[in-house]
Amino acid sequence: MGWRLTLRPYFLIVPALLLTCGILYPFGLGLYYTLFDFSASKPQPDMVRLQNYETVFTQDAFWNSAWVTVLYAVGAAAVETVLGVAVALLLHRSSPAGRVLEKILILPLMIAPVIAAIIWKLMLQPSVGVVNHLLKPFGLGGVQWTDTPTGALLSSIAVDVWVYTPFVAILALAGLRSLPTSPFEAAAVDGAGWWYTFRRLTLPMLWPYVLVAVIFRFMDSLKVFDIIYALTEGGPGDSTVVLQIRAYLEAIRFQRYSFGISYTIVLWAVVHLAAMVLVRHLGRIQRKAAEAK
Repeated sequence: MGWRLTLRPYFLIVPALLLTCGILYPFGLGLYYTLFDFSASKPQPDMVRLQNYETVFTQDAFWNSAWVTVLYAVGAAAVETVLGVAVALLLHRSSPAGRVLEKILILPLMIAPVIAAIIWKLMLQPSVGVVNHLLKPFGLGGVQWTDTPTGALLSSIAVDVWVYTPFVAILALAGLRSLPTSPFEAAAVDGAGWWYTFRRLTLPMLWPYVLVAVIFRFMDSLKVFDIIYALTEGGPGDSTVVLQIRAYLEAIRFQRYSFGISYTIVLWAVVHLAAMVLVRHLGRIQRKAAEAK
């Protein structure tokens, strides 16, 4: 019996070790491959050390994709945060309609993003799409939603907002329901208005929950692939080619495997640094909130 108790902690960490190995092995192997020039035309590669990364950072295509990625991530995360908090504030008021809407809210999250993008691609068709059909009475029919660089990027962001705003709203709603009621009751007794209460009480106390949603959505938007590829395939031109799609094009379509993996390593570094900054900021906010209590 004694040896079982002694070995139990080691047995408990076996799943975590297997998961860690399952993550680190392919990551390390990919990192190793970036030191070579693997491609379909060169099955016997030579070691090029950091030349792949040097080529990545000296390409105009990389900086264009990086700029598109930042625009997409910032735009999607910002709109989803504002709309999600607004929806949460509306649903926080208990009513039968609110409870029904709360159930309907999660429907977009139950649809795979690539399926949602395909649905919206059909709806945004200039000639037969339902969106232009509904806008036609207002003189806005025939809009080329995904046929211009700006329209394609905005349409991609709109689909992302439609899919993931409920995620932010659910987190914000959970945060609202966990806030203490005594500060709001005191503010009501003092005659504070809605805007003052929201700005001075609700938002500061809700901000840690909102920031968690921002971290999740911003990191996920930085590595987006499915929505943009299903909606525009990176077009028109390369106006919606984000870093993840650029890596796919280099590694799969152009069959320059090591070069494509180099893009994914660079993207991983960007996401990791962004996550470190945001999580550190979240920690400072949580410490301030704990000191205030």
